[in-house]
Amino acid sequence: MGEKVAFIGLGAMGGPMAQNIIRKGTKVSVFDIENEKMDPAVKIGGTPGSDIKNTIENAEIIITMLPSTENVKSVICDDNGILTFAKPDTIILDMSTIAPTGTDEVYKLCQDKNIKFIDAPVGRLVSHATSGDSLFMVGCDDENAFKKVEPLLNAMGTTIIRCGKVGSGIRAKVVNNFQILSIAQITAEALTLAQKIGLDLDVFKEVNAGTTANNGQFHINFLSKVLQNDIEPGFTIDLAHKDMGLAIETANSFRVGLPVGSCVQAVYGQARSGKYAKKDFSALLDYACELAEIAPPRMVKK
Repeated sequence: MGEKVAFIGLGAMGGPMAQNIIRKGTKVSVFDIENEKMDPAVKIGGTPGSDIKNTIENAEIIITMLPSTENVKSVICDDNGILTFAKPDTIILDMSTIAPTGTDEVYKLCQDKNIKFIDAPVGRLVSHATSGDSLFMVGCDDENAFKKVEPLLNAMGTTIIRCGKVGSGIRAKVVNNFQILSIAQITAEALTLAQKIGLDLDVFKEVNAGTTANNGQFHINFLSKVLQNDIEPGFTIDLAHKDMGLAIETANSFRVGLPVGSCVQAVYGQARSGKYAKKDFSALLDYACELAEIAPPRMVKK
């Protein structure tokens, strides 16, 4: 790629994603307020920025991967943010998971400055970001802008889903995560009940797989994480709580009730009050079993 790329936000997902772009031969300037997070990208050829202005100087594509709605609004819209320094026709590719109303607000401000904006939140896990197998949900109104960022998306992942106009990508992400995280809690409760009443886990697994109760949380996530006695993230209960909150916030903004989801959100809120906050969200199973005063089930590979 001939375009100069800037990448802002080098956390658990952003760091390896930026590294994958660099490894594919693209020159990338990087910035994170925690300077040490830039080190892995710099070691393989990334250029460290000292601030937003310095990082995006002459950049044609600016990627943001940030923790919250307020972070995105601040980095893009504040007086010392991207919109103050970016040149017209620059493309901002926001890959953060934030409130759709926040995406809409930022997009409007970008339009006012003649800056192109694409939302492309990331599906899948940190392990996929590291291996370059991420999935992207893309909201984009400008085909020429999409064609410019497409090689970058291909450098970071294997699946690009065009969701529609700007804002549709983050809407798809919020709804999909809401369903994933809700199913995870139901799965934790079901496995806790199975354990309490003495149901053999291998038998339950076979029955579950043969019915419409079959779901990826049990058969992929739980089976590869908590049921293997591994509750290191992954995707933390803290982050799950944040994403459930985005779904509830979005539903409130659009006058939609999510009564079951609100209960699930409360469970995540309680689970993050103690030792499980920084553990994988499949640790909901251990939390549920702890409340039931039983040993959590395991299917450790032999």
